Amino acid sequence: MNITVSEIRKRYLEFFKKRGHVIIPSASLVPENDPTTLFTGSGMQPLLPYLLGAPHPEGKRIADSQKSFRAEDIDEVGDNRHTTFFEMLGNWSFGDYFKEEQLTWVFEFLTDKAEGAGLNPANLYVTVFAGDKETGIPRDEASVEIWKKLFGEKGIEADYLELGSTEEGSEKGMRGGRIFSYDVKKNWWSRSGIPANMPLGEPGGPDSEIFYDFDPSGKTHKKEFGKECHPNCDCGRFLEIGNSVFMEYKKKENGSFEKLAQRNVDFGGGLERITAAANHNPDIFSIDVFEPILKYLPSNLPIRNKRIIADHTRAMVFLIADGVRPSNKGAGYVLRRLMRRAMIYEYMTSDPDLNLISVIAEIVRKYRDAYPDLQEETIIPVYDDENKKFLAAFKNGLKEFDKLIEKGGISGKDIFNLFSTYGLPYESAFEFAKERAGIEINKDEFQKEMERHRELSRTASAGAFKGGLADHSEKTTRLHTAHHLLLKALQIVLGTHVKQRGSNITSERLRMDFSHDAKMTEEQKKEVERIVNEKIRENLPVLRNEMSREEAERLYAEHEFGQKYPDRVSVYSIGPKGATLENPQFERAFSIEFCGGPHVTHTGEIGDFRILKEEASAAGVRRIKAIIE
Repeated sequence: MNITVSEIRKRYLEFFKKRGHVIIPSASLVPENDPTTLFTGSGMQPLLPYLLGAPHPEGKRIADSQKSFRAEDIDEVGDNRHTTFFEMLGNWSFGDYFKEEQLTWVFEFLTDKAEGAGLNPANLYVTVFAGDKETGIPRDEASVEIWKKLFGEKGIEADYLELGSTEEGSEKGMRGGRIFSYDVKKNWWSRSGIPANMPLGEPGGPDSEIFYDFDPSGKTHKKEFGKECHPNCDCGRFLEIGNSVFMEYKKKENGSFEKLAQRNVDFGGGLERITAAANHNPDIFSIDVFEPILKYLPSNLPIRNKRIIADHTRAMVFLIADGVRPSNKGAGYVLRRLMRRAMIYEYMTSDPDLNLISVIAEIVRKYRDAYPDLQEETIIPVYDDENKKFLAAFKNGLKEFDKLIEKGGISGKDIFNLFSTYGLPYESAFEFAKERAGIEINKDEFQKEMERHRELSRTASAGAFKGGLADHSEKTTRLHTAHHLLLKALQIVLGTHVKQRGSNITSERLRMDFSHDAKMTEEQKKEVERIVNEKIRENLPVLRNEMSREEAERLYAEHEFGQKYPDRVSVYSIGPKGATLENPQFERAFSIEFCGGPHVTHTGEIGDFRILKEEASAAGVRRIKAIIE
C-alpha cells in the first residue's frame, strides 16, 4: 500500500517534535509585511526576521509544513514533477544546532522505515557547496565529511567528486561518486540567488541538497540532456527532495560577506516529492492527493491536460482560501490565469459530466484535516462566479478563433485582438493553435501588438497625476495624507491581509479600494475613523525620504500590488513624535509607504476625518469614500 502525503507530513512533524522542535502552523500563501513578492514561495520566507537574529516566540528550534506557491512554474506544469502549489516541510535552528545535527537528522528521517519516509539510502545522492573564488567563501568540507560518515554507517561507499557547474557535470558524469559539489548557481541559497545578486544585508549561505535516484541503472538518461548524467541533470532520473541551507553569511556594503551574529539552519523538503520517492514513482501526480482530482477527468484526455487541471484546481482552492480573489493585477491576476486555464481545459474535454466544482469539493475533503480553514462555502462561490463571467466571453472568442482557422491561418496580431476584445487568454490561444490546428503562432508579432497597446495606454494617461491625485491643491494634499492613515487603520481593524487595490483623490473626497472579503460593520467603520482622527490629533510628523527600492522593501513599506517601482523610490513615513529627517525612527512609525507626494508636514493639518460610504468594488475588493471637515 502506498504511503500518503498526510502520513509523511505527520511523521516529519512528529520526528522533529521529538528532537525539541516546536511545531508552528503554516503561514498564509499571501505574505504579510513582505512587499518583495506576491506569494509565499518557500518555508523560510515568513521566518526571515528570525534568521537575521530576532528572537522567535517559540524558541530556537521550530518545524512546520508550509503552504507554498510559485507562479513562475505555471508554464512548466504538465510534466511529471512541476506543480504551482506545494507543501514545504521545514525545520529551523536559529543559532542553535548546525551541520552535524541537521544532516544526521534529515538522513535519519528520510531512511527510517518506522518513523520516517523509509527511503532506501542506496537511492540517495547529495550535493554540497564547491566554494566561490569571487567572494572567498570556502568549500563546505564539513558537510562532505558528515555525509561520508552517514553513508558509511549504512554500509554505502560515498566518494566525493567536484563537478562545478551543471555543464561540467554533464561532461564529467558521476564516476561512481555519491557526494558532489557544485558552484554558487546550484549550492548557494538566498532569496536573491547567487552572491553577486544579493542586496545589502541579505542573508544566505551554502546548502546541501538531497536527490532521490529513480533509475539506478541510468537507462532513462538521454544524450539530449547532456553527455553524462549527474544529480542536477534534467533527464528525470534524479529528483531533488530536500535542501539544508546553512545560513551564516550576510552581504556588506562593499560587496564582501561577513558572518551573521548566529549560525542558522533552514531546511526545506518538498512534501509531494518525498512522498513520490517513498512510493518509488517519479510521477508527482501519482500520489494520493491527486487521486480524487484525476478520477473525475475523462480517461481519453491527454495526460498533460489532466495534470494542468489537477494542479491549477488544487492551487486555486488554496489561494482562494487564503483571501486571493481573481482580478486583473497582482496576486489576483495570477489566480485568474490559473482559474481560466483550468476552465479552458475543462471546456476542451467536451464532457458534460466533468464539473470542477465536484473536484474542488474533493480537494477540500482531502486536505481539511490538515487545513481546517478550507471551506467549500467560501471557495466554490468564487470559482462559480468567475466561471460564469469568463465562459460567456470565452465562447465568443473561441468562435472567432475557429473562424480565423477556417479562413486559413491565425497571426500574432489576431491572437492579440482575441485577447483584447474577448478576453481569450493569449497563453491558451497559443496552445489551441498548436493542439487544434498544428499552427505555431508568431509570438514576436503578438508582443509588438501588446507593446503598442501599452504605449497607447501610457500616452492616454500621460496627463494624470501620480498616485491617483486629481490635483495638488491644499485640500487634495490633506486628503492624500489621510489616505495613508486610513490604510494603516484598516489593517489594524480588519487584518494585515488588507492591501490597497487602487485609489482616486480629489479636493472633495478620497476613494480607496482595498482587499477584504466582507462588508465592514458599523463598529469597524467607527473604529477606523477613531484611529485616523487619533493620529491626526497627535500631530505626527510626515517625512519624505529617498532610498533604494531594496531598502524601502526591507522597511516593509506599503506599496500597491502589481506596480513596478524604480531603483530609487520616495518613501513617506508618519510618526512617531520627535521623528526628523535626520532621525526618522522608521521602526516606530505609524505608517510607511512608497509614495510620490504631496503631503502635509504634520497630521494636525488634515482636519476631521469621516467615512461617507463603504461598499463592494469587485470580488474580494471593498471601496471606501471619505472626507475631511
